[in-house]
Amino acid sequence: MSATNPYDEDISDSEPAMLGEDEALEEIAAEDDIAMDSGDDAGDEDADGDQAMGEEYTLNNDSVGHFDRFRDSIFCIAAHPTVPSLIAVGGSDGEDAGGIGYLFDSTPADSPVLPESYQTQPAERTERKGIEAISTLDGHTDSINAVTFTLPAGAALLTGGLDGALRVWVPSSASNPLSPWTLLTAATEVDEINWLSASPSADHPNTFALGAADGSVWVYTVDTSAPGADSLTIVQTYFAHTTPCTAGAWSADGSVLATVSEEGSLYVWAPFSDTSSQAIVSLTAADARFAVEGGLFSVAIAPSGAYVAVGGAGGAIKIVGLPKAGAAPAKGKKAGGPGGATQAGVILADLRAQSDSVESLAFAPAPSTVMAAGSVDGSIVLFDAARRFAVKRHIKEAHAEESVVQVAFAGRDPKVL
Repeated sequence: MSATNPYDEDISDSEPAMLGEDEALEEIAAEDDIAMDSGDDAGDEDADGDQAMGEEYTLNNDSVGHFDRFRDSIFCIAAHPTVPSLIAVGGSDGEDAGGIGYLFDSTPADSPVLPESYQTQPAERTERKGIEAISTLDGHTDSINAVTFTLPAGAALLTGGLDGALRVWVPSSASNPLSPWTLLTAATEVDEINWLSASPSADHPNTFALGAADGSVWVYTVDTSAPGADSLTIVQTYFAHTTPCTAGAWSADGSVLATVSEEGSLYVWAPFSDTSSQAIVSLTAADARFAVEGGLFSVAIAPSGAYVAVGGAGGAIKIVGLPKAGAAPAKGKKAGGPGGATQAGVILADLRAQSDSVESLAFAPAPSTVMAAGSVDGSIVLFDAARRFAVKRHIKEAHAEESVVQVAFAGRDPKVL
């Protein structure tokens, strides 16, 4: 018995079924031929690219405030020691505009206790205004690249520029740091100022040091109660470095100042001692054990005052012993020498954990023994001084591919910024 298929009749697999002209209800003429999507990879990629370019992103500003007066780069920033919300910033207003700086109060504006979604009648969303400047720090003919408040009370603000000018500012009301600040005095002794550092010495308040492009180091004291012309006094000048002095740092008690330079030299001074004109420690690249090809760019003194760390090209860090108070000046000595007063000038450790220049060094406040190093390679390394400076943590790409030019510890907890 054979099976039959009722659908086999008059149907050919090779010929498609078509409507006749008399069977069509309506004929629509195509205006233009439209090319069909071939679906190839190149077309898909182009389509994805066009779609991506058409996407819009909403960026949320999570800051509690912003200051946007600068028209060009910002190079330095400092906070008042007793009123931390008072911020000084320095930079440039453009190639032909010279240097400019500002003082502003960073205290956040009042905001609702609850977010808008919890409010019965949310306020209309408006653009937040920028923080207003308390004072403008003008008068520099080139970029301001160093700014700091004097210690211990922030009685004066110092700005240093690539024009070599040092300008000293004071508040119009000594009892109110948030009042407008005005220029007290100015001095120009060098061609370019590279850095400013305030001394924390309680016996010598309002004292600070600066390092210049000609290698010189100047120590000043400011008398904010004196007339402008008599308010700035030179305490010491040092001319040991023969190339730009790149960094300087004071000891925790403000009695000792350490400076480094591009030629790879380290000098440690005691500006208020009987031997103030003589370096208490001096090391140069002439000593092969201390030499860093490419120079030194950062320096920091341990909270205990027992040693100083210097950082330079190629990720090099040297730890050098310092003399005890009253000890005789010391030249470079062999690495790994004995402790105590005799360790002055001794190279205690030679570290290299990063691949490019160490631009910044900082010690955490005691009793912590952590030292942080920031490098041009974008990393931050934490060393433990209590364990012979073993690497505690290596934070690679801390700022992606950007250089880390400044590290600091916040408060008493060892939190590095």
